[in-house]
Amino acid sequence: MTTKKKATKAAKATVKPSLKKASKSSYAQAGVDVNLGNRVKSGIGALVRPTHGAEVLGGIGGFGGLFRPDFKKRGIKDPVLVSSVDGVGTKLKIAFATDKHDTIGADLVNHCVNDIAVTGARPLFFLDYIAAAKLDPRVMKEIITGLSKACKESGCALIGGETAQMPGLYGEGEYDLAGSITGIVDRKDLLDGSRVKVGDALVGLPSNGLHTNGYSLARKVLFDLLGLELSDRPAGLGSTIQAELLKVHRSYLPAFETLHKMKGKPLHAAAHITGGGLIDNLPRILPKGCDAVIDPRSWKVPAIFGIIGRGGNVDPLEMYQVFNMGIGMVLVVPGKEGAALAKKLGGKVIGSVTKGTGIVRFDPQPGK
Repeated sequence: MTTKKKATKAAKATVKPSLKKASKSSYAQAGVDVNLGNRVKSGIGALVRPTHGAEVLGGIGGFGGLFRPDFKKRGIKDPVLVSSVDGVGTKLKIAFATDKHDTIGADLVNHCVNDIAVTGARPLFFLDYIAAAKLDPRVMKEIITGLSKACKESGCALIGGETAQMPGLYGEGEYDLAGSITGIVDRKDLLDGSRVKVGDALVGLPSNGLHTNGYSLARKVLFDLLGLELSDRPAGLGSTIQAELLKVHRSYLPAFETLHKMKGKPLHAAAHITGGGLIDNLPRILPKGCDAVIDPRSWKVPAIFGIIGRGGNVDPLEMYQVFNMGIGMVLVVPGKEGAALAKKLGGKVIGSVTKGTGIVRFDPQPGK
């Protein structure tokens, strides 16, 4: 018995380390470094903890993020959860080319915050997804720092996510980034377009450049057709191409907070001007029998859009369907309050709601 036990222990002593070593080596050779992934994840908690309040239960690292909202404290009687998921598109290519990754996370959060803000919702929590062929601890830290900073500014808890190593799917130095957000709105305050009526004013809030849409066309024109470099300063731009293309997607949450506090509930609806531009996004909030008529002369279009339009010989109407053209958010408010609200929020009255068939019309046509 003693000899048999010793033999068994000896066999275990030789087999276990051998299998462990082979397993680690094989997976690492296939491109997935488990230990590297664990090291990267170990530092995430400290970065995201400042976004947590009393409603967050537990910490980072579980199978699911835990959030216990206090609806009474928030003054919500009939809570409606609002969720959205999005990415930042090929703006990632600019982050790769510049090796600057601390703004792309903020782009993602602000984009998602705006998407639910148009329903009247305030953000509760956010989850991210980062995938790369090989994790770079420095890059991951920069991305998550940007995510956390924007979440904290929006009062949104970053409660979890996924960090995946997928060799063979992404090129060297590349990654993908996406996120999902959940917010809350009292049903009586829900914005769904039903309050919009003929005579309402359209208040446009200025964008901060391209935000996170149209980068595929922008890169083709700027780099392929015009042959510009990231360090170039085209006439009229006032900055380098790199600085312009990395401007952080603006969050419009402060404007919504201002409107929420106002008596009379002046906000009838809102549209986040992302992919599809003014042409495709405004119809999403128009009730039957209404058109949005926009005067493209009512605001100054940022120089970057002129450079892209002229450089690529892009049809003016297509520009308004691909890019935000300097208007990142449109608020629909009572016509008589349009001018005052525009001034208060730093925007412009760019048009009005008229009778129609649910489309966007320009008067005059862009480029004329």
